[in-house]
Amino acid sequence: MPKMKSKKALTKRVKVSGSGKIMRHHAYTSHNAHHKTTKQRKQLSKSTSMDKTVEKRIKGLIQD
Repeated sequence: MPKMKSKKALTKRVKVSGSGKIMRHHAYTSHNAHHKTTKQRKQLSKSTSMDKTVEKRIKGLIQD
């Protein structure tokens, strides 16, 4: 049986941290930034960890 391929679209959007958490970027950052507060723009620019309920499924899709 051949090897499983990783989902390339997903691997470009998420990164695995050193501790094994899956990190993702926030949405709502691409345009209309002048409507958002400075605090909101700063918080959205940082990456955040993926929810634990979907972490196992995501790791299966981005296996190496």
